[in-house]
Amino acid sequence: MEKTGPVSGIKIEKAPVSSGRSGIISLEKGKIPPQALELEEAVLGAMMIDKKGVDEVIDILHPDAFYKEAHRFIYEAIVKLFENTEPIDLLTVSSQLKKDGKLEQIGGDYYLIQLTQKVSSSAHIEFHARIILQKFIQRSLIKISSEIIEEAYDETTDVFDLLDSAEAKLYEVTQGNIKKSSETAQSLVMQAKKKIEEISNKEGLSGIPSGFDKLDKLTSGWQPSDLIIVAARPGMGKTALTLSMARNIAVNSDIPVAFFSLEMSSVQLITRLISSETGLSSEKLRTGKLEKHEWEQLNVKVKSLEKAPLFIDDTPSLSIFDLRAKARRLASQHGIRMIIIDYLQLMTAGGTQKGGNREQEISTISRNLKALAKELDVPVIALSQLSRAVETRGGSKRPLLSDLRESGAIEQDADIVAFIYRPEYYKIEEWDDEERTPTQGQGEFIVAKHRNGGLENIRLKFIGHLGKFDNLDDFDSPFEFQSKMNASEDDGFNPGALPSAEDAFGSSMNEGPAPDDDSDVPF
Repeated sequence: MEKTGPVSGIKIEKAPVSSGRSGIISLEKGKIPPQALELEEAVLGAMMIDKKGVDEVIDILHPDAFYKEAHRFIYEAIVKLFENTEPIDLLTVSSQLKKDGKLEQIGGDYYLIQLTQKVSSSAHIEFHARIILQKFIQRSLIKISSEIIEEAYDETTDVFDLLDSAEAKLYEVTQGNIKKSSETAQSLVMQAKKKIEEISNKEGLSGIPSGFDKLDKLTSGWQPSDLIIVAARPGMGKTALTLSMARNIAVNSDIPVAFFSLEMSSVQLITRLISSETGLSSEKLRTGKLEKHEWEQLNVKVKSLEKAPLFIDDTPSLSIFDLRAKARRLASQHGIRMIIIDYLQLMTAGGTQKGGNREQEISTISRNLKALAKELDVPVIALSQLSRAVETRGGSKRPLLSDLRESGAIEQDADIVAFIYRPEYYKIEEWDDEERTPTQGQGEFIVAKHRNGGLENIRLKFIGHLGKFDNLDDFDSPFEFQSKMNASEDDGFNPGALPSAEDAFGSSMNEGPAPDDDSDVPF
């Protein structure tokens, strides 16, 4: 039914009335953002009369959690007093607000007195603080949802960008870290001092230990928010090295690790880890021809690997958008503290890059990997290919930063760039040092760029038939490795039947001719 409105030419259509409801149609009520003003007053009052209340709340709430602006100013004053280890009461808070020039804005001393009179103790203050935080999260979700709705109506918005942005904002809410604001030097110095104290109790390691002693000494462990690029030519052992690291971190340190493999299947990777863990050659595991004692050895030694917090994803042609979504999920569900990607050139930029050349796409991927490391506050290791310039160069054929393929952005975005170099692969039998030591069964981890530390060439033991790297110092002499090989032969392993470097790695990169350096092929 239509009625003529008060303005000529405008008609008002009466909405249909559903069953069980009156015919009176009221306008939608105005909505007030979620808030808990009484609890805000109670929490602030309790903090000014009881020091215990400050200790219980200071780590839960931040100034933005308060709905009323005056309450935000008061809480900021309390936080400043707390950081300066000064007493917190009615007088000191009033004095701090005067220094900040905000005493009159909050209603003067009279308003502070009112807050303290509304409570008698700090009982249940933590419970009240968590309700205030919940209201803040609700307000944040409303704001984010409104932004998403507005962007979704915009036809020019890329849907994949919108999905990534929406998921990132929601992840921030989950972590309780909405739009982190800038911090004062004083606050940062206190955080740094606290971290230094923690490091002193961890034998100098502030990051994730790789399990390689000399490398950990150089880096103090892989640092949160760092992007580490590990590059090498095919057959050098990129996957073997990072698998060894993942195993050391997950098994020895019980730290959750996510391994994204774009080249090898998850079963192939776990088989190589089983080979490394049990000492049984990958050839025996592939054929399944194990003696009775080897089956027992297999069943006993894989138990530590079974319990390890290692998560392997073998999605092929993974886009940076999918990687970020998967990593966020793993971080929230399993608390992963390390991400490894094998390898960067097999990734795609996804829906955000419909044009442009391969170099621009790699630049986008490396930028997003650095952003992911900062967002999740975890170290990200990405393997990378090197150009053929290494092969054509004479001498020792050690890789250089200029050998990184396809984009200078990789070098710029990375906090650490390292190379894997095995002279034995190029049939170079001696190291170019004064001792002229044999290169057999050895590799070098070359740290060519280190934003927050020194550079060094670190030698490691390479055990080809197990597809793993180990500390060189764990072997007393160059002949110890051969004695271990002989022991393996006594157990039924034939060193003469060892697979070549290409077979040991099982890498599809080694099949067929490699592409030219200026090719657009991503590998």
